[in-house]
Amino acid sequence: MAVTDEIASRYGRTPSRARRDRWLLGALGAVIVVVVAVWVVWAGLDGSTPTVEAQDIGHTVVDEHTVSVEFEVSVPTGTATSCAVQALDENFTVVGWKVIDLPPSDVHTRRFTEVLRTMQPSNTGLIYRCWLT
Repeated sequence: MAVTDEIASRYGRTPSRARRDRWLLGALGAVIVVVVAVWVVWAGLDGSTPTVEAQDIGHTVVDEHTVSVEFEVSVPTGTATSCAVQALDENFTVVGWKVIDLPPSDVHTRRFTEVLRTMQPSNTGLIYRCWLT
């Protein structure tokens, strides 16, 4: 047994070292759990950030240089919003673009129709993005 204890001591496999290693791993695991929990609460569960949702309803190509875009925007009541509307040609190139400002309202979801002038004939018109202003 003395030879085994001597070899274990030489290579750092003593009972006190094993206890210390288990304690350090436990402490590291606890720190990781706390960091992940704080990040989840900070990033996703606070729910205080108002969200903007925009959805395309349809489009009508009026003529060679005009397209009408119909869309819905859902924002918290009393919040001003801006939206970018775009027209695309058959190669998905932007041929018309317009930023519109939507005033605050006491209705959560509203429907809008916007007419865009285009540089070239367009195939489609759609909402690009909306944001709070």
